[in-house]
Amino acid sequence: MSSSFFLRNGRSVFSIISGGRRVTILLSGVNFTSRHIIDLSYSTHFMDFKGSSIPSSMKKLVVTKLSQNFRDAVALQTVPVPTPGDEELLVRNRFVGINASDINYTAGRYDPMLKPPFDTGFEGIGEVVGLGLSASARCTIGDTVAYFSDGAFAEYTLIPVNKSVPVPAVKPEFLTLLVSGATAYIAIKRLGDLAAGQTVLVTAAAGGTGQFAVQLAKHAGCHVVGTCSSSEKAGFLKTIGCNRPVIYTSEDLGATLRKEYPRGMDMVYESVGGATFDLAVNCLANKGRLIVIGFISGYQMATGIPAIRAGTLPVKLLQKSASIRGFFLPHFLEDYKAAIRSLTHLLSEGKLVCEVDCGDMAPEGRFMGLESVFRAVDYMYAGKNIGKVVVEVNSPSLDSKL
Repeated sequence: MSSSFFLRNGRSVFSIISGGRRVTILLSGVNFTSRHIIDLSYSTHFMDFKGSSIPSSMKKLVVTKLSQNFRDAVALQTVPVPTPGDEELLVRNRFVGINASDINYTAGRYDPMLKPPFDTGFEGIGEVVGLGLSASARCTIGDTVAYFSDGAFAEYTLIPVNKSVPVPAVKPEFLTLLVSGATAYIAIKRLGDLAAGQTVLVTAAAGGTGQFAVQLAKHAGCHVVGTCSSSEKAGFLKTIGCNRPVIYTSEDLGATLRKEYPRGMDMVYESVGGATFDLAVNCLANKGRLIVIGFISGYQMATGIPAIRAGTLPVKLLQKSASIRGFFLPHFLEDYKAAIRSLTHLLSEGKLVCEVDCGDMAPEGRFMGLESVFRAVDYMYAGKNIGKVVVEVNSPSLDSKL
């Protein structure tokens, strides 16, 4: 047996599927009707919590073939709006987040058993417009939630209620915490071993997750060096507390680190890979820790892995009693809820900047509509963004809190 609840035509509807038949109860009066399970006519005109029509169909992005080229791998499709199961929410997405790992997912690098077609997108934020019976114990129609779950690149997404995060408003700043913020928080907390007075290097520091690594290291009382590609990004880094932005396009990163930080780095938060990874290894201090959270410089390659000079790596680590530690967020989900609570608390107290880049300065303008996800991925890989790249999927509801 499964159940779901919607508002239809301004009236409460409670629907139960039992014994192969759907029983619909109109709670605003004694009116009971039965329909066979294959009768989906109820989906033609749902009403959300403030009277905005939920259509029978929607757009979503589907991986149709495996490729690290997002445009080649993904197709925009029109499909029926799904119906939530017992423990699921139907969320009308307002914003979705773009991640460097989106193309690793489309290339099939995370799960070799996953074959096309499959949905894509990792995170979204929006309004609950439908929910199952068990889910109604935790949420109600009209709640605003964020989530970290597959299938976010869609106008509406079904998510398990236990993967939803209540948020006070549908603002993209909350979206930045779900993957980017949580990655920085958990990686540094669990693997960083930071102490006040230490020196930290953050690569791609003005990006979606780099911005949080800079701020969290500063909260820990550390001196922070951050790499970036432009003076505009360097200016942003200074506003969030970065002590020494290094513009690698105009100054030699290795020479700068050797000259200004001869003792080396106590911790490196590394997401670029390739030659940057090699420099990070060379600049480690005695007992230094290098956290690998990614290697974006290789993701667009067929192999996905940029070349590094690893031949002498064991010697370098031994000579400095240094270590390299890998971090992949799905392996640390036991820490996830606590991390989101802490980050949300810092944001509410004004102690955390969540920089959002919605493409307002992009050549074709703001990222609006699901179709613009393709542009947003290109924009991020071109290194144009400052902060987290976010796409506005749907317009505000009639009672939007944004």
